[in-house]
Amino acid sequence: MDPECSQLLPALCAVLADPRQPVADDTCLEKLLDWFKTIADAGSSLLLLQENPCLVTLLCPVLKPQDLSPRVLAFLLRLAGILAAQEDCFQHLQGDSSLFVASAAGQLLVHILGLSMQAPAEGHPSLQPAHWPACAQKIVGHIEESLRATATPQVTQALNVLTTMFSHCHDPWTQVLWVHLSPLVACLLEKDPVPAAHSLVDLLLSVARSPVLSSSSCGLWDTLAQTLSRLRASQAGPLALGILKLQECPKALRAQAFAVLLQPLTCVLEATTQAPGLPGSSGPGLQCGVAAIGPVASSEACAGRGGDPTDGELPLAWPPGSVGGTADAPLTAGMLLPSKAACVGLLCQTLAHLELLQPLVSGAPACGGGGGAWPAPTLPLSQPQRPSPWPWAPLLSAAVTILRLCNGSATPTSDTGTHLCAFLAGCVRVQRAALDFLGTLSQGTGPQELVTQVFAILLEYLTSPDSSPTVLKKAFQATLQWLQSSPKPSGGGDLEPHAQLFLRELLPVLPKRLCSPCWDVRDSGLEFLTQTVRRWGGQAGFRHALLASEVPELTEQLLRDPESYVRASAVAAMGQLSSRGLHIIPASPGHPGAQQKSLLEELLHILSTDSEGFPRRAVMQVFTQWLRDSHADVAADTEHFVARVLRVASQDLDWEVRAQGLELALVFLEQTLGQPSSSCPYAMTPPAAAPPSLVAQALQPFCRVQLFDFAFRALFDCDRPVAQKSCDLLLFLRAKTASYSDQQGSSSGPDVASLEAALQRWQAGDQGQPLGDLEPEAVVAVLRSLDLEGLRGALAESSDHAEQSPLSLLQDMLATAGILGENEADCY
Repeated sequence: MDPECSQLLPALCAVLADPRQPVADDTCLEKLLDWFKTIADAGSSLLLLQENPCLVTLLCPVLKPQDLSPRVLAFLLRLAGILAAQEDCFQHLQGDSSLFVASAAGQLLVHILGLSMQAPAEGHPSLQPAHWPACAQKIVGHIEESLRATATPQVTQALNVLTTMFSHCHDPWTQVLWVHLSPLVACLLEKDPVPAAHSLVDLLLSVARSPVLSSSSCGLWDTLAQTLSRLRASQAGPLALGILKLQECPKALRAQAFAVLLQPLTCVLEATTQAPGLPGSSGPGLQCGVAAIGPVASSEACAGRGGDPTDGELPLAWPPGSVGGTADAPLTAGMLLPSKAACVGLLCQTLAHLELLQPLVSGAPACGGGGGAWPAPTLPLSQPQRPSPWPWAPLLSAAVTILRLCNGSATPTSDTGTHLCAFLAGCVRVQRAALDFLGTLSQGTGPQELVTQVFAILLEYLTSPDSSPTVLKKAFQATLQWLQSSPKPSGGGDLEPHAQLFLRELLPVLPKRLCSPCWDVRDSGLEFLTQTVRRWGGQAGFRHALLASEVPELTEQLLRDPESYVRASAVAAMGQLSSRGLHIIPASPGHPGAQQKSLLEELLHILSTDSEGFPRRAVMQVFTQWLRDSHADVAADTEHFVARVLRVASQDLDWEVRAQGLELALVFLEQTLGQPSSSCPYAMTPPAAAPPSLVAQALQPFCRVQLFDFAFRALFDCDRPVAQKSCDLLLFLRAKTASYSDQQGSSSGPDVASLEAALQRWQAGDQGQPLGDLEPEAVVAVLRSLDLEGLRGALAESSDHAEQSPLSLLQDMLATAGILGENEADCY
């Protein structure tokens, strides 16, 4: 510990131990804990206590009742746990309602239990709890009492302690502990309702993920299956998701877990589709393997019909005896979704869980093993796998159905369906979740009829005046995902016919969104336009439809929108339109390029005068891309363009604009001197040097556009990213000019001395005067003399490593208590 910190620590400990003193916030206490943990990890905790006896005094109040605040008590418990992690320090350490305190106490118990079991477990890993050390027996006994308690908070705390234990400790003795305690955990499932259900789910998943326990024959899979059948749907969903993401799990359990996740969507389809076998019945059911789940599944199948236990049937309903239903009375939508709050919450949870499974790779068929004893676990997989075959079409149908229930276009076929329509009508929360899920399903394959339904419902949402701004944003995002995943037609072209038709129908609607009184609607429309132009701006049908609409003209008008976010999005959209030649040029036979020049002037005006940073950043991104792509307006006079942009960007108060200006300067360097050998500025191999003749020729325009003035000034910028960007640029330039530097030899003329003096003034904070005209030889000489590698290393540490040092933290906490003078605190 630094001597300065050691001097302040006793005063801080006195403040923390005094309940009358104001307590620092949780952030300061967390940082203090991190500091102590770093010190303990680097050396001896015992030595820390011996050198700082004030810490021992501080920990004593934990052993006797005090009026300490819950935050300070929790801090002390966690500090004791950190120090107790080392055996030589354990000798120095001998129910609050606050969750913060309870969590800290639980972590301390886990630390002590793990420490007490280290020595005996190493020699006898199968030692039974009755023969464990007295300390460990006492902790286990306390956990047993808590698990038997009738009060839910006690059960919750015990489950949380076990979750922490099995998550962080994977020693063999933890298997013995689970076998010993699992009967008590199983007894919780016999209560109605199951107490501390969420904590129980966390515990079971932590046990299932443990490498010591998941492959053992300790009845874990049976407990998981029983828990799935006993919990309410909203509680079972997270458990089912966790089971499906396990790398090692029996197929039958995976099938049961998947059925739990599919249940709410099945009920939705069932409520809006006629019963199977009746005239007019249509619409896919949720299926897994050969078993139908949903509107096409009979009540017998939903209840789990008998037969060969290996025939692949995946029963839909909850197992007999559960809260959901029995074999004679399968679970219905009315029972699963009894109220609006329950309906909305469960559907959003289900869609979110299935959305997390969608990106996973497909695995072996997950449906099977319907009954009897659990089969042997499958071999460990390299990563979690989603159930296979994945019921893409039924899931897609369910997502579309939910969206139709929300906008009132669904036709219910039962009283439950009517209730669902009332529950979901205009529900923004469900609409957002369903649109997110619909977007993830764009990566699947299925019948064209369903894809047509997807585009139809998306168009309904994009055109409906009832769609909220957040729903519209989600609808635009889902639309873009589906358009991007549309297969290319066999005859060529960028879009298949259905997608082309959809875009032609959407473009006439887009102007209405660009004229919306809600700024976020205008912003979402512009973002969608930018992405579509970037992707399909070269497609003939799209170009024709876009130019026939009012979209380009409205987009240009939005450059002057009162909302800065909209102006920024309009800048990005206009940049794309101009790059693709889709910016409408007014009738001016004598000046065919006048409109593009006016756009350049408009963007320069925004860069120079806009009061908000977002539009100015967007302009710099557009200009950088134009320079990369050799945009016609830029290629006409690249040097003049770069000079104008750098002159404005270098004076901008927004650090991101300055950093983007350096990026544009780097692109200019690369185009003139050649690309760097690696895109990583920290690569070991420097860029190859350019020929001396090329360097001498290129340095002159660099000086004329005042690139060096900007780069050298930015080297000492108060914002670290700007200084880092400048450092990378100058390192690249120094490597490229190495051959020219060798040819020129050493230089120490007046220009070099003047430049070095200016750099020294800038480093000291005086950046008033520009460099003026520079000679290339002076620039090369200064580049060679600068310790750019050392500066880059210093910048890589952190821009605030000094301000957020432990000393600064102690000073701030003492200043809060009034111990230090007001000028002694560093308000980082």
